[in-house]
Amino acid sequence: MMNSDFSINLITRKETATRYFAAGILLVALVSGIASLVHSQNRSRPESQRAASLPASIPTSEFSRIVHDFSEPGGYFQADNFTSNETSYLHVVDKLRELGVSGGAYVGVGPEQNFTYIAKIHPSIAFIVDIRRQAIIEHLVYKAIFHLAKNRAEFLSLLFSRPLSKTRAESNGPVKELLKEVLEAPTSPKEYSTNLTTIRQTIEDDFQFPLTPEDAQSLARICYFFWRFNLGIAYGYGFPTLGDLILETDLQGREGNFLTREQDYQYLREFQERNRLIPVVGDFAGTKALTAVANYLRTNGYTTSAFYTSNVEEYLYQDQVFGRFVDNIRKFPISDRTVFIRAVKGYLGNHPAWVPGSRMITLLEKFSDFLADYRTGLYPDYWSLVTTHYIAGTNPSHKASSPPVSR
Repeated sequence: MMNSDFSINLITRKETATRYFAAGILLVALVSGIASLVHSQNRSRPESQRAASLPASIPTSEFSRIVHDFSEPGGYFQADNFTSNETSYLHVVDKLRELGVSGGAYVGVGPEQNFTYIAKIHPSIAFIVDIRRQAIIEHLVYKAIFHLAKNRAEFLSLLFSRPLSKTRAESNGPVKELLKEVLEAPTSPKEYSTNLTTIRQTIEDDFQFPLTPEDAQSLARICYFFWRFNLGIAYGYGFPTLGDLILETDLQGREGNFLTREQDYQYLREFQERNRLIPVVGDFAGTKALTAVANYLRTNGYTTSAFYTSNVEEYLYQDQVFGRFVDNIRKFPISDRTVFIRAVKGYLGNHPAWVPGSRMITLLEKFSDFLADYRTGLYPDYWSLVTTHYIAGTNPSHKASSPPVSR
């Protein structure tokens, strides 16, 4: 969690909860004036070094086509989910490395936590499949910011609509200092509006992705909340803030967010520039999106390295459609190293892998173990799923389990 000596004037979680209501009112007034603003920022694509290890770019027209063609109609989720709420997301990074999970294809769900996993696994291609169309628009916002920001400082500046001086924009210090510098930068409704216009035009012009009126409203809402609440933005009241998540540590106390090291940021930026991260609207139990992704991977010779499900499987069990999800994932090309990455609510039960102080529990499971166990009926419910053959983070007290743990 965020250290007490981190003297940035973050919005407290209580203040965040009370301000969300007022934020919506101000948003309406701001968005209505956006169309009349003149876009004066130079959006020319900056030069960037090409990483030899990355595959060739996917043409922009093909990127846009895949997003449209693979996507299903948007569905319902109980929260906006602008940010993750998984404080344990780094706990399995060493274990991923130990298991040789790298390269291939990465499939995930949700917002920014995927960037950290991609930066660690270094896949050749990544798909983010989320039931909320707003989540896909948010990933296009992130893609635009990666495109425009040549370093981490500029990334944070654009994300929060807080322009930096030239000296600060070129800084390359510890992430805690970068956060402080960005939050000390002045901002205004005009800065937010100009930034929104820049991002929208980048998505529509540079990415060849026309936005519907509903998409444009989602875009404005996303950019507004990041501007209004900056590092205090959270999944909801009482949840970890984005600032907390960026400064989270692994089980050895090391920071590892994708913004911690400039090297990770530059890898992700180049990955995005080559259109290798593709967001798709899709239901894990649906009939189109996951099947389309799996067929694309198989047809183009990719092997799945990791499938990050967060805790979506919990909801699939609740809705009694988990079997449909299994039917979908059976179509994916895998190897003996392919793993699931799961986030489990810490309060669901006495899970042996729970780390005191963590809201969530992040676990791995090999695809091959999962498919074999499912065939033999070992997963009658969600608790059985997350307590059978799980692999916990690198910690002497956390070992893979065999039989399910009693509730």
